[in-house]
Amino acid sequence: MQKSEVSAQVSDFVPFLISWNITKRCNLRCGHCYLDASELESDKGELSTAEGLKLIDDIALLAPGAMLILTGGEPLSRGDLFDLAGHATEKGLSIVLGTNGTLLTEEIILRLKDSGVKGVGLSIDSLSPSSHDKFRGLDGAWERTVKGAELLNKHSIEFQFQLSVTKDNCDEVESIVEFAYEKGARAMNVFFLVCTGRGQDMTDITPQQYEKVLIQLSDLDKKYAGKMMVRGRCAPHFLRVVKQRDPESPVMKGATSGCIAGTYYFRITPQGDVTPCPYMPTVAGNVKEKSLSEIWQNSGVFHMLRNPSYVGRCADCEFSDVCGGCRARALAASGDLMGEAPRCEHKPDTDRGQGSGVRNKKTEIIWEEEASERLKNVPVFLRSMVKKGIEQYARTKGLSSITPEMMEEMRKRVTSGKRTL
Repeated sequence: MQKSEVSAQVSDFVPFLISWNITKRCNLRCGHCYLDASELESDKGELSTAEGLKLIDDIALLAPGAMLILTGGEPLSRGDLFDLAGHATEKGLSIVLGTNGTLLTEEIILRLKDSGVKGVGLSIDSLSPSSHDKFRGLDGAWERTVKGAELLNKHSIEFQFQLSVTKDNCDEVESIVEFAYEKGARAMNVFFLVCTGRGQDMTDITPQQYEKVLIQLSDLDKKYAGKMMVRGRCAPHFLRVVKQRDPESPVMKGATSGCIAGTYYFRITPQGDVTPCPYMPTVAGNVKEKSLSEIWQNSGVFHMLRNPSYVGRCADCEFSDVCGGCRARALAASGDLMGEAPRCEHKPDTDRGQGSGVRNKKTEIIWEEEASERLKNVPVFLRSMVKKGIEQYARTKGLSSITPEMMEEMRKRVTSGKRTL
């Protein structure tokens, strides 16, 4: 069979997930908010409706079919939300709303559905309403969010719960995951505090607690397999823990790296600044000044994240290809984007790690022409990530070429452990 270099046909980095903070206004005042959002914020400086519609056009050109998260602040505090969501739907983007859930009503949910919103992320941080309300800064917030979840279920809009782990709720994780499943959530995303924004002076959990929760999440993902996805988010170490405990876990099938900031994901602020992720203040450019495509392709910070040269333990770690540490935490802790990631208990095996501050030298992978053609069937916004996942799988098997048979084998392995999302 003829061989081909698939890299000549597929861009190495195409975003499949974009988060847009459409406003800084919010009816809550959460202690850990990276955006420092509040009701006192004005809409001054926010992208206008016209600018927002153009931005959506640019996103659709850069990443056809990608998932766009409309969040805030509280996105429901922006009057043109439904117009933005509807336009994005018309452009073929998959729209998800990130909300605290307290403003959801039957009327609003029906309007979201009419606008093409496919899913909603809701925040819940404790099974104790008073603890949740204190953390979120509003009495009654817990009850209103749970009611919102029930209304979403009623109108068949998929939702997921999102938990921010702190020293006050780290012992509640398992019970909150169970609660999410009972309420009909399709996924439970567990986030770990990044001390930025209003949360820069908050006390994070200890590295030992961090490791304990990651192990717990690995077990819970197995427990709810096929029923509800359970993941550690903004926690690249999660994949390291999963791989250490079970290299054949369905979680690892097709996984490329623990963090996709700047490679397959970016964030847009209310003012139009583009950053690698919400917790990383480094600005790659502003959509009012440059095209989104130019920012994505030419930004120095994005190039750095795509070709990392880690320092400290991350440089020596044998799991750098699947983890790489949280770059936002490294930046917040040391001022160095490539610095050693804090909150990691793992001691690298220097005999297996690269020890040079760069990713392991990778075996050149050749794609058979038939396999290359088959890859074209993958949606364009996922293709580059799928390509990297397949190549990584081949390397773990000691293979240097990709065949249609190997792709079919991997497809079966992935779908055998597939979750409904």
